[in-house]
Amino acid sequence: MRVLVVEDNEAMSDAVERGLVAEGFAVDITDNGVDGLWRAREFTYDLILLDIMLPAMNGYEVCRTIRAEGNTTPVMMLTAKDGDFDIAEGLDFGADDYLTKPFSFVVLVARIRALLRRTNPTPGLDIITVGDLTVDPTKRRCTLRGETVEFTPREYSMLETLTRRVGEPLTRVELLNHVWGADHEGGSNVVDVYIGYLRKKLSPH
Repeated sequence: MRVLVVEDNEAMSDAVERGLVAEGFAVDITDNGVDGLWRAREFTYDLILLDIMLPAMNGYEVCRTIRAEGNTTPVMMLTAKDGDFDIAEGLDFGADDYLTKPFSFVVLVARIRALLRRTNPTPGLDIITVGDLTVDPTKRRCTLRGETVEFTPREYSMLETLTRRVGEPLTRVELLNHVWGADHEGGSNVVDVYIGYLRKKLSPH
């Protein structure tokens, strides 16, 4: 799962990024509305976390613009603006959810998963079955012929991406962007390394 975080508070964006990466998400960060809008147009995301009070273009305008352009990517507002009219305005501009700061990271992750379940247009977050392999995105659990196979968060993210795209060719760059994020500074060889990890864990079965 790939997430765009548009947040101008560096401490906040760093904390959200660390937490989401630990949960197996690929995360891209930007600190202003104009760049956030550009990224939303240029890249495919599973979710956008969007602050309201942003430099250059506020979160309301970013959300309104991407919705006007037909972009249906789920948007969750993360903001200190907690008034009833603020919340109503965010939802009216096209946000799918609204979480006020400060917030519990556990609650944030739970609401992200709930939002993805609600808004995914395919059976996306339902159980995925590929041959004898079963992937449960809600519980982040994988079984092969009924036996649980343990994966790290990054390995799991790679496996989930592959099982969702069975039968489709995926380039290293596509996997790198979706699992590590567009700002990953390492080479694409990391994809081969993680494919090796998956093969090693699955091949004994």
